[in-house]
Amino acid sequence: MTDTPDKSVLVKVGQEALLADVQAGRHTWFIDEPVAVGGQDLGPTPYDLLLSALGACTAITLRLYATQKKWPLEAIEVRLRHQRVHRQDCDKCEMPGEMLEEVQKELRLIGPLTEEQRQRLELISQKCPVQKTLMSGLRIVTNLLPANQPLVN
Repeated sequence: MTDTPDKSVLVKVGQEALLADVQAGRHTWFIDEPVAVGGQDLGPTPYDLLLSALGACTAITLRLYATQKKWPLEAIEVRLRHQRVHRQDCDKCEMPGEMLEEVQKELRLIGPLTEEQRQRLELISQKCPVQKTLMSGLRIVTNLLPANQPLVN
């Protein structure tokens, strides 16, 4: 959950498939799309991973907080869904730019917590670093390298 500027993730996709080979440090995995959209369904989709990152960060943040407070939080479950929704009270909802990306996040906090502890954990769940990054107006800078310059991880 911490920033590590010296770490990078390398993603490779071949000529004919949507299957992405991902390398992050010593870890490797595949990302793919469902068969219905031309993938092979050999791994989670990019949005599955985005939601997984948010869910894992949320649960880890809650675990750290509850442990520090010595609260009886036995387990955490986070269910996430992504959808595009119309802006509220929108007169031009069918025009470009009038849709919002929305993530629904459900928390299940297991253990003999007080209602006050549960409410505090719900607030803390909104402060996980990944959620703060996603909500911050993230800027993505793309640099196009020459075709003969390999990316190394």
